Amino acid sequence: MIAINGRFLTQGLTGVQRYAREMTRALDALVAAGEAPAMRLIAPPGAEGLADFPNLAAAITGTRGGQLWEQLDLPRAAAGDFLLNLGNTAPVAQGRNQAVVIHDAGVFDTPESYSWKFRNWYRGLQRMLVFRHTQILSVSAFSAGRIATHLGLDATRIGVTLEGGEHILREVADGGILARHGLTPRGYALVIGTGAAHKNLAALQHAIGALAARGLVLAVAGAKDAAVFRQDGAPPSENVKPLGRVSDAELRALYESALCLVFPSRYEGFGLPPVEAMWCGCPVIASRAGAVPEVCADAALWFDAARPETLGEAVAALADAPAERAALVAAGHARTSAFSWDLAARRLLGFLPR
Repeated sequence: MIAINGRFLTQGLTGVQRYAREMTRALDALVAAGEAPAMRLIAPPGAEGLADFPNLAAAITGTRGGQLWEQLDLPRAAAGDFLLNLGNTAPVAQGRNQAVVIHDAGVFDTPESYSWKFRNWYRGLQRMLVFRHTQILSVSAFSAGRIATHLGLDATRIGVTLEGGEHILREVADGGILARHGLTPRGYALVIGTGAAHKNLAALQHAIGALAARGLVLAVAGAKDAAVFRQDGAPPSENVKPLGRVSDAELRALYESALCLVFPSRYEGFGLPPVEAMWCGCPVIASRAGAVPEVCADAALWFDAARPETLGEAVAALADAPAERAALVAAGHARTSAFSWDLAARRLLGFLPR
């Protein structure tokens, strides 16, 4: 039997936890349809949402939490089953009888984005898992290559699962978020905010200027404070609308009404927001960096992260050319056929014992 590491059910929802939840949901559906082997979900105390996986015999076990639960309680609970770990980490003691999905090589490639304790723990753990012959998987060919480089592996032996984006359509769009923040359809560009260094938020200054010249604003989902986008102590711009954390229903409405999604990151192991945007009919402007070109292909308008002024040029070009925007929307719709959670789960199954 295959056991799934359910530690993600105790963690906040970031891209990694989104992947784990949606992949587990898709595996649950395949088990129900008789298209996947029997599986069970093992979770630590405090886990929430076990009822979302009715076909995985979900159960809470152990007395610890966090890394101690994963390293000590989980391998005992797996009891000889093949263990599937979807969120970057795995118990060393499980050795070769498991697979772990490592989402990127960020702790090696962009160390400035992490605390020294975090990156040293991840580096050490991943090297130990390789030493113990744990099967390594990832979410893009780019990430597989970077992981292989740093961990001394053959990239062709790292299975690539990809991701999906249709989860964003599960909730009915909550258009009330536009009125609450004074936004109008096509009157804003959307960015998913985070302060991590590799997200390249400084480049957004050029997008803000291009938008302001056209009476448009930058709406920032996830940002608590517009100060994130200031430079050299400059006052906050009235052309930036920080929205704070948003629900999936609100995010869907934002995607569907935006002029575009601006995705300036200079390093991504996959890049989930562009896929969500494409599922919602929102065109994407992105930096040609990391796995994003692999994910978006010809369904994005690109700018050069090394020349951030080109982001402003791309925003201006899209705002001034409705036909260009319509073409990107159509290309995005076509591109989504490669990125569903059902397809990702079926790819994953191909790397697991049957």
